[in-house]
Amino acid sequence: MEAAAVMARVPVPGEVKTRLIPPLTPPEAARLYTGFLQDAIARLARLDGIAPFVAYTPPAPGEHLAGLVPPEIPMLPQTGRDLGQRLASVAEALFSRGATAAVLCDSDSPTLPGRYIEEAFRRLRESDLVIGPCDDGGYYLIGMHGSIPRLFSGIPWSSAHVTQRTVEVAGRLDLTVSLLDPWYDIDTPADLDRLCREVAPSPKDGTVARHTRRALEEIGLLPKT
Repeated sequence: MEAAAVMARVPVPGEVKTRLIPPLTPPEAARLYTGFLQDAIARLARLDGIAPFVAYTPPAPGEHLAGLVPPEIPMLPQTGRDLGQRLASVAEALFSRGATAAVLCDSDSPTLPGRYIEEAFRRLRESDLVIGPCDDGGYYLIGMHGSIPRLFSGIPWSSAHVTQRTVEVAGRLDLTVSLLDPWYDIDTPADLDRLCREVAPSPKDGTVARHTRRALEEIGLLPKT
């Protein structure tokens, strides 16, 4: 089984996308992140031959995820004190369920094309590790063949050195690494401006970040169509 999981935060106002507050209010930031999450889940659901999962934090999702995750997509709690421990716990859970390859995806890159995730699985046929770097030095996905907790230890999370340090750790573990083309995630007001410019033209096929576009319309950052 090839498995892909969205690393999701429960969209509680004041606890998600806090670097966008301001210019957004806490409810607006939560509404926008809900759109991100819906697009990330829909992207995985469209991939043929790949089992989708949603891995959430904090551990009690409550009503905030109700209606966002289709019932046919399994949900997993993230466990651990920091992002590294949570990534390691999700990878371990996927491999314990029989995955032969697993890709962990962020939920902050709503316009990422699904072909990037498909390419990650293709690269895993020849490499031990695949990383999709973000423009800010983080990564939008990481894929592997087995649970490697040491890969996530000692990484300066939320810094510009996440991908670089992860590649260095992989080298010390004698893992071959394949890097995908860069993409971007939405963390800052400048990222938000970039997102608005990208999704301003209504997609012809109606599928590219449509949930995010609707959220941007509802909070007044894009004109309603």
